[in-house]
Amino acid sequence: MSDYPQLLSELPSDWSILFIEEIGEVISGGTPSRSNPRYWGGEIPWVTPGEVTGLGRKCLEKTDEKITTEGLVRSGAKLLPPNSLLITTRASLGAAALNAAPATTNQGFKSIAFTKDFSADYYYHWSTKLKDELVRLASGTTFLEISGSQFRKICVPAPPHAEQLKIACILDTLDTQIQKTEALIAKLEKVKEGLLHDLLTRGIDENGQLRPSPEQAPELYKDSPLGLIPREWGVGSLGDLSEIVSGVTLGGKSGSSSWPLVPYLRVANVQDGYFDLSEVKLIRVSSVDIEKYRLLPGDVLMNEGGDFDKLGRGSLWQGQIGLCIHQNHVFRVRANPSILNPHFLTAFSSSAMGKSYFIRSSKQSTNLASINSTQLKDFQIPLPAKAEQELIVTELRIMASKMESEKSLLDKLITQKTGLMNDLLTGHVRVTPLLDQAETPTPA
Repeated sequence: MSDYPQLLSELPSDWSILFIEEIGEVISGGTPSRSNPRYWGGEIPWVTPGEVTGLGRKCLEKTDEKITTEGLVRSGAKLLPPNSLLITTRASLGAAALNAAPATTNQGFKSIAFTKDFSADYYYHWSTKLKDELVRLASGTTFLEISGSQFRKICVPAPPHAEQLKIACILDTLDTQIQKTEALIAKLEKVKEGLLHDLLTRGIDENGQLRPSPEQAPELYKDSPLGLIPREWGVGSLGDLSEIVSGVTLGGKSGSSSWPLVPYLRVANVQDGYFDLSEVKLIRVSSVDIEKYRLLPGDVLMNEGGDFDKLGRGSLWQGQIGLCIHQNHVFRVRANPSILNPHFLTAFSSSAMGKSYFIRSSKQSTNLASINSTQLKDFQIPLPAKAEQELIVTELRIMASKMESEKSLLDKLITQKTGLMNDLLTGHVRVTPLLDQAETPTPA
């Protein structure tokens, strides 16, 4: 049940509560006939719910389709002034955006063109509070929908206009920081991919620098089963460089009830570069099997198969659970530490080159793929000297640390925004002191 009425009852006494129809004109959308080409390909942006649902930011600046003036006149669509609040009210409920330019929508929206005393930016942020109420009011058999009459009579808070603007400004500032941090993380992801490729194909020379590329210095490279690699490097099969063990088989004899219950890792636990330990199941196994399948820090776990994105993905076990084993659909790779750094192995297996090998070598069916131990043993690994492997791993750790730092900042900003939205939008924390400060003249 929606707690929206309770939310409104707790607003400050100097805030008004109004129907949506009192803060602006509610405008529905429409779709021109697809059979008439004169209605499409014009200059008027035409918005669909999917474009708003997946937008991830406040302003909608462009649309996939545009309609003509004739299409606008001949349909139920109406032109929205800039900075109207577009809210999805059909099937997908409560996604919202502001249009940067005059636009129209299909019938999946109820949009608000605000009068001058009401801030579109404030109500854009308030729309996050509106979702539960829209779901409560919606009805329909094929899909949920809210009628125009219902939408117009939904109550919303109406703080003093100056307070609306200040609240929106604070939340917009946080949104900008969040978007910049997300953009930086996306950029670092691309840099990481490029760095990983360079480190795994060019390595680090005696001066601690990336070697020149093969195009720049072909004499530094040689042919190998993996393509051109630095002359100092070798290539080895994973089976010769490590011990590969398939895990315990599930669904067999239950064994003795006196055997201990032991945590075991499934395919779902082994993600690409990390472990999801939110749900770790238990199995009864003998002491012999415990020793046979027990995981040790430094073991690399690789999935036998499943969806293509799960195939062969490797994660480095670092003893997150004191006593843990693995099931038979997860291979345990225990590298010979004198030859192969397990961190280096994890990086290579998760690289484009590693994933390409697993896909090429796998047995494939619709949306599924699998590899066996023979194919895993044949996996070719580049072999820099152990010291160079450690230098490569260090560079990757530095990059990973940068990314983790930005992701941590992003989580902090999102948490901060969530708290501020709850406080500011409902008036639990007032911005009035900030307004008073802004209005107080600075002494000469």
